[in-house]
Amino acid sequence: MTETPADAATPEAAEHRIKLTLHYDGGGFAGWQFQPERRTVQGEVTTALSLVTDRPSTVVAAGRTDSGVHAVGQVASTLVPARWTAGALARALNAVLPDDIWVSAAEGVPLAFHARYDAVARGYLYRVGVHPVSRSPFLRRWCWPVRENLDPEALADAAGRFTGEHSFRAFAKTGQPERGERCTVHRSEWRAWGRAGIAYHVIANRFLHHMVRYMVGTMIDVARARRPAGEIGGLLDERSGLATSPPAPARGLFLTRVYYATNAWEGEEPFDEVLP
Repeated sequence: MTETPADAATPEAAEHRIKLTLHYDGGGFAGWQFQPERRTVQGEVTTALSLVTDRPSTVVAAGRTDSGVHAVGQVASTLVPARWTAGALARALNAVLPDDIWVSAAEGVPLAFHARYDAVARGYLYRVGVHPVSRSPFLRRWCWPVRENLDPEALADAAGRFTGEHSFRAFAKTGQPERGERCTVHRSEWRAWGRAGIAYHVIANRFLHHMVRYMVGTMIDVARARRPAGEIGGLLDERSGLATSPPAPARGLFLTRVYYATNAWEGEEPFDEVLP
């Protein structure tokens, strides 16, 4: 029998898993997920990883943001050779990634860590501009500039109706038959966004396709007195004859945080401090 040298590297020792926190401006991407012939965040990150590690690489994210959606807290993980520390990998990636992607943090995690399946909740923020300044080219790319006053009490009432476990089939472009359409919303509230407008903060265990954008579009119509707030309950109950308002534009939406510990969001302040 051939003996294995004592210092021979095992597969476990030869590589380890790194968790990355990513910021990206979604305006120049066709979403997170790789698509042939289209520019995607996953495609750019995979290319950068392969370049710096000098081998084919893969990266798994906590969620697939859609075309035009931004992130300041996307979590992704990858396997890299053991010689790479988390800090060195972050520096190397930031040196070669395009200007609209940035690795804000990196840390070693167990090999079994899965960025998507281990997540227990995700947080999103949606910005709506109500002041004329929201039309500035330095703001309008990252918000929905409606440029009109909105009823704050109507918005607060509408947001509160989403809290708890509901079917969000009506608030999704497409369903997820294999997982169902029920989601549990832990936080749903509107807050001031400086002098430019307001921001919607929502945390849930999962989100369906375009769910936040349909929620925001419907709430804005409630605040404009274009539909009664009571229809939100009807939509959640899947009452026939009701439909959501058109979805809010993608450019105002940010994936802000991914949670891996239950109730980690309790007592947390609004999470837009990293945004301009």
